[in-house]
Amino acid sequence: MPLRGTAERAAAPPTRISGQKIRVAFVDDHPTLLRGLVTIFTEDVRYSIVAEGATAAAAVEIVQSSAPDVVVMDLSMPGSVFDAINEITANHPGVKIVVFTAYANVDLALRALDAGAHAFVLKGRPADDLSDAIASVQRGELYVSPDFSSRLFAGYRNRTRSDGPKAVRLSAREKQLVEGLLDGQSNKEIARSLQLTEKTIKHYMTNLMNKLKVKSRLEVALAAKDLQRDSVDVSFDPE
Repeated sequence: MPLRGTAERAAAPPTRISGQKIRVAFVDDHPTLLRGLVTIFTEDVRYSIVAEGATAAAAVEIVQSSAPDVVVMDLSMPGSVFDAINEITANHPGVKIVVFTAYANVDLALRALDAGAHAFVLKGRPADDLSDAIASVQRGELYVSPDFSSRLFAGYRNRTRSDGPKAVRLSAREKQLVEGLLDGQSNKEIARSLQLTEKTIKHYMTNLMNKLKVKSRLEVALAAKDLQRDSVDVSFDPE
């Protein structure tokens, strides 16, 4: 499954309008790590560091005041980080959230993604991992650190095995969306390939989430892959 961050497919550099940098904010309550991140990414011409913070509340305030494209935030810091992620993604859907944490915990990862995070990156990995995550989410993709993605998939399977969908009837168009997701395409890329508007793709995506009983694009992709792996008979209706 070519989720960004898996070994099968590495993320490409950010695609931006010439001269336009990705606006990034870092929120972490470890001062030394925070300074290191700011130093590393300030030296990269692709990024503009617009703000720093150390609490969940600061993350929300930064989004409101500094308008970052991407917020890189830790899970272990003062305040309710999951509520902050939920609030940011609900009120500022264009802002991408990259969770950057030392906790290789499947339950925490699923909870963060359910709240609206777009990437889950483990600390202690090469800096390129975080850079790849920022690049991926800015393109509208989802990203999980390569050596954690298989554990996350297994955790998702365990969570949904008892009450997950056993048979699903999708339209031909929804099947095309699933294929695009499994290929790692963003909503915009799927819309372009199908010659539809991005708004229409989002409508289909909402229907898919309802049918598969999931809450995010990542879970749509995981559910579709899960059904394929278990050889579940998935029926398709003509559109």
